[in-house]
Amino acid sequence: MGKRPARCYRYVRGPANTRVGKYVRGVPDSRIRAYDAGNRKGDFPVHVHLVSKERCQIRHTALEAARIAVNRHLQRKVGIENYHMTIRIHPHHILRENKMMAVAGADRIQDGMRRSFGKPTDRAARVKEGQELVTVRLNPQHYPIAIDALKRASDRFPTPCTYKIGKGEELVQELRRTIGFSKGIAKVKKLADDELSEEELAERVAERELAEEELADGETTEEED
Repeated sequence: MGKRPARCYRYVRGPANTRVGKYVRGVPDSRIRAYDAGNRKGDFPVHVHLVSKERCQIRHTALEAARIAVNRHLQRKVGIENYHMTIRIHPHHILRENKMMAVAGADRIQDGMRRSFGKPTDRAARVKEGQELVTVRLNPQHYPIAIDALKRASDRFPTPCTYKIGKGEELVQELRRTIGFSKGIAKVKKLADDELSEEELAERVAERELAEEELADGETTEEED
């Protein structure tokens, strides 16, 4: 019999079952092995987090699918040396199932024993509301690409997610003001095509400040006249 749909294990019910090897035997291995990707030693000023909105359980297969999607998108768009991605949760919880007879020729409907312990079938990570699931560290000019990558990860999780800038929010806001965009991720996505370096960003900031000063001086002169 195949596995039950992931929606059967989405909600958190009862205490956690994590004692692998000591009390629970025959637990399947976790599909996700590596939790980090990219340049681990890089010093990146912007940290972007994918945060859960609800309390739920996420299976290890969903975690591995999200890791592959984020890593592949960042590696293609940014380059392996220009980011660091981390999966922040681990599938400690063991999912159990009391399997019923579903073979052809069964002459009755099996009910099974009430509240039976069941056999281990899968692994999952228990997530709290507001918990950080995935973190991406990178440079401010690649911030829109990080949002796209985290969007691909959220599509593979059974809970609605949001985004949070843990570090470097001032750099992101300055980048938005420099290019001329005020708000909205959809508008900021156009920054990915510019591929601005930190030096170019600083030059644009200086040019904008100089233009604002000249505009202010011109208004002051008109008022005096």
